[in-house]
Amino acid sequence: MDNELNDYEAEQVKKIKKWKNSNPGVISNAMSKAAAPVASVINAVIPEAAIRGALEGANELGRLLADTKGIVRKSQLNSIEDLRYVDLKICDKLANEVQGWAVGIAAAEGGATGIYGAFGTVVDIPAVTTLAMRTIHKIGLCYGFECKTEEEKQFALGILSISGSNSVREKSLALAKLKSIHTTIAKETWKKISEKAANNRLSDEATIMMIKKIAKKLGINLTKRKALQILPLVSVVVGSSSNAWFMKEVSNAAKRAFQERWLIENGKIIDIK
Repeated sequence: MDNELNDYEAEQVKKIKKWKNSNPGVISNAMSKAAAPVASVINAVIPEAAIRGALEGANELGRLLADTKGIVRKSQLNSIEDLRYVDLKICDKLANEVQGWAVGIAAAEGGATGIYGAFGTVVDIPAVTTLAMRTIHKIGLCYGFECKTEEEKQFALGILSISGSNSVREKSLALAKLKSIHTTIAKETWKKISEKAANNRLSDEATIMMIKKIAKKLGINLTKRKALQILPLVSVVVGSSSNAWFMKEVSNAAKRAFQERWLIENGKIIDIK
């Protein structure tokens, strides 16, 4: 593959840079502020520990449900790895299809559980968290990256952390962490992988620590965004719209993160700041 950026790739680099420096979740945060007075009610129904429990299973379940064969079939290639070396437009087209599907499903699920108000969030939050992780893993597949190691799981969780950021500073810290994880993955050799097989506990502990941090942030964000669901007249609309915006943020973060990783691993760029 030619290492020079073509016009399309150069345009994506600009979009990745804009995404990195944009203020996160403007619309969702506005919804959070509007819902703040009743958020404590939802927090009592869905404690942080419940979010953490959902997240621990959601990452693995999302990976298993990512439908590797479906992406290979749609790409008309022989394997997921082949997507690392095709035209970036092909990867983006697949990712956009995944994004559209995920946002639609999230909206429908949020509207359905919104009928039951605050109690619907007991089902909704684990469901939307699993869908978010599935979407991240599936978008990764669109760029040729399949989650097979503990570091790859951390990369997926890192994307979720970015999409849940409440400020530019929080987002910058999450991006720095994601870059660190990618650097670790990029430096892996078969020798290191085999050595790690005997020391997987350390990687597991790193993942657990990340889950705890993300769960706290995710719990605060989702409960605030969904707090208005306790009001019967608006619960369906809030459930549907908050899920749709959350999934749009998650899928955008996944797309930009994997685009950058694709460009780096193809020698097109070194970094985007």
